[in-house]
Amino acid sequence: MNLPNKITIVEVGPRDGFQMETVFIPTEKKVEIINAISRTGVRIVETTSFVNPRVIPQMADAAEVMNGIDRAPGVRYTALIPNLKGAERALESELDGLRLVVCVSESYNQKNVGKSVEESLLELEGVLKLAEQKSTPVDVAIGLSFGCPLEGPVSPRKVLSLVERLVDKGFEEVTIADTVGVANPQQVGEMMRQLLARFPSVVFALHFHDTRGLGLANVLAGLEEGVTHFDSSIGGMGGCPVNPGATGNIATEDLVNMLNEMGLETGVDTDKVMTCSRIVQDFLGRSLPSHVLQAGTRAQLYQKSGPASI
Repeated sequence: MNLPNKITIVEVGPRDGFQMETVFIPTEKKVEIINAISRTGVRIVETTSFVNPRVIPQMADAAEVMNGIDRAPGVRYTALIPNLKGAERALESELDGLRLVVCVSESYNQKNVGKSVEESLLELEGVLKLAEQKSTPVDVAIGLSFGCPLEGPVSPRKVLSLVERLVDKGFEEVTIADTVGVANPQQVGEMMRQLLARFPSVVFALHFHDTRGLGLANVLAGLEEGVTHFDSSIGGMGGCPVNPGATGNIATEDLVNMLNEMGLETGVDTDKVMTCSRIVQDFLGRSLPSHVLQAGTRAQLYQKSGPASI
């Protein structure tokens, strides 16, 4: 396989994972976990979301979290922004980057943010202009890129068309998101092959949910096409607020373990990621769906092994 040598992991657990928890995670616990993530080698952390707290109460302390964390050198702390008002609040916290979301599905976009895709694009453009005044990078995630529970399969042509519009507006970083976990490796390979050929200057990331057990297989398909940026969540936390059947993101420790075992450079320590997941697991009082968290790494297995028998 001809794979890229260096991979960037984007940790989204403190936002995408935490937002699904019904029990409020105290601000000091969020800060503790984010600080621990900052020591794993991860270089981008999606730290929170400046969303209306009535919509997602878990994110009501977004500003307090940003003010409370220790900002480690070399780590970028970003936040998800739903609209212009959220961007204004976020920029007051001196974030290192903003992430915006637009759904390729018209029906889902209406359900998610109460706007048409066209209205969302206009708002995204306004956020981009505001962020440029502060010299703050902005990337966009395209939700439902591989399929929608309301509209069914999504044509790659729709995704390419939406990316083209975003590029025309000045966006240079785009995340292709499998929001409800319906993608398969063949879909991923075909989609990214077309996108990378048509938009060679765009930095593409992939965001997978492991709803049907294909998360890491989809990562491999993306790697084979040259994608180097992947979202993941400690412990495999997460889901989708408007689609309860969608389970968590791919687990960061599972992703890092696979990449490191394959000899690809991530700069991330699997054991330290597992420590972060255990902090969350202990607080929540339940097991998280990460495979490596439950079984350990291969190195840990061999350390425990006694003499072989024949």
